[in-house]
Amino acid sequence: MNFRRRRDDEAGINLTPLIDVVFLLLIFFMVSTTFERHADIQLQLPSADREPALAERAWVDILIDATGEYYVDGQELVNRRPETLERMLEQVLRDRAGDPVLIRADAAASHQAVVTALDVVGRLGITAVSIATIGRTADDD
Repeated sequence: MNFRRRRDDEAGINLTPLIDVVFLLLIFFMVSTTFERHADIQLQLPSADREPALAERAWVDILIDATGEYYVDGQELVNRRPETLERMLEQVLRDRAGDPVLIRADAAASHQAVVTALDVVGRLGITAVSIATIGRTADDD
């Protein structure tokens, strides 16, 4: 009878799967990385013979303050109703039919006030509309 124990191979950690995973991650990051190329090409841009004429556009200005009050070209409206804003815009646009509309809203103005102004402008058939905002600074708080 052989009572000796057989010596098995020593237990060890197989690193092959770990190395495979590391190589796959390396390949993934190499393929998915984008590199920006900044070309340092010196260009000489063409110049015009004369200075461009500055065309000053006249805007119909709709201002919406933080409380939701409307001002059209500096004149405060008597109330916030869309019908009032529409009548005022019709009066202003009678004399200035081709002028675009600029809507300026305070950062604290409600979204509904801006949407109402856009709705009124759309009902009047005005297609040249721009939106600007008046932001608050940290000193305003």
